[in-house]
Amino acid sequence: MPLLRYLHLDVFAATHGGGNHLGVVLGAEHWNSEAMQRFARWTDLVETTFLLPPADPSASYRVRIFTPHKEIPFAGHPSVGSAHAALECGLAQPVDGLLWQECGAGVLPLRVEGAGADRCLLLQSPGERVLKTGRDVHPLLAAALAGIGGGRLPPALVDGGRRWWMAEVEDEAALRAWNPDHSAIGALARASDSMGLCAFARSAHSDYQLVVRAFPAGVGIVEDPASGAANGLIAAYIAQAEPHGALAGGYVVSQGREIGHDAQLVVRIVDGTVWVGGRTHTIVDGALHWNAA
Repeated sequence: MPLLRYLHLDVFAATHGGGNHLGVVLGAEHWNSEAMQRFARWTDLVETTFLLPPADPSASYRVRIFTPHKEIPFAGHPSVGSAHAALECGLAQPVDGLLWQECGAGVLPLRVEGAGADRCLLLQSPGERVLKTGRDVHPLLAAALAGIGGGRLPPALVDGGRRWWMAEVEDEAALRAWNPDHSAIGALARASDSMGLCAFARSAHSDYQLVVRAFPAGVGIVEDPASGAANGLIAAYIAQAEPHGALAGGYVVSQGREIGHDAQLVVRIVDGTVWVGGRTHTIVDGALHWNAA
C-alpha cells in the first residue's frame, strides 16, 4: 500500500481557519473513479480533489473534484485550493503569471499574484449567462426571499459551470441577521435545477465592499462559508447590470461570519472577464495511508 501525500487546506481565509476546507490527494494516478469517490465519501468534506498529470499538453496539471456523493466538473474553492497545492508541492510553475488547470469543465486559467503567505490565486470561471431577472420569474422565488428586503438589482438566475439564484438585499446588517427559510430555498433549487440562493449586500466597510451568504440547498448544504464559483456569478451579474458602477472593476467579499468562519474573496473584473480568488493556507501536510483496492 504505497503512501500518498495529503494536504488539508483552508481556502479563502481572511483569518487563519476562517475559510473553506479542502482535501487534496497527490500521487493517486493509479486510483480509479470508484476509489476516489470512496475516499471523498470518507473525508466527508464538501469537496476533495485529486491532483494528476495533465492529459492536455496545454495544461499545468489536471484535477478531479469529488463531493461525498459524486464527481463534479468544476467548483471555485477546490480549483483555487488545488492550484495552491500544485505550487506548494512543486507540480507546476506559472508561466507569464498563469497556471492552466485541466478539469471537467475544460482547461481554465488561474492568475498568480504575489508569493509566499501573501500569494493570491484567482480563477477565471467558465462563461456566465444571466438567464432570468425579476422577483416574479419563478413561483417559488418569493418564498425563498421571505423576510428580507430587496436591494438595487432584481433577483436573477445565473448559469456558469453551476447555476445559482442571485438576490441583492437591502443592506449588510439585514443580510447578516437574516434567518432564511431553508426548506423554501431547497424547493426553489430543486424546481429550477440550481445550486440554491446567493444573497449579497453592498457594504461601506473599509476591508470589503460586498457581503455574501450562500445557501446551496440543491446539493444538501445549509450554508457555505466561502463560495468561489458563486461569487464569480455574482460578479458577472453586477458587471453586466452596472458596467460603469463602483463595483465594475472589482471588489473584496466578506463571507461566512454567520456560521463561524471569516472568509475573504477577491474579485477582479478586467475587460469584462471575471476573476475570483484569494489566499489559501496549508493546515495539514502529511502521508495518506489508504487502501484504494
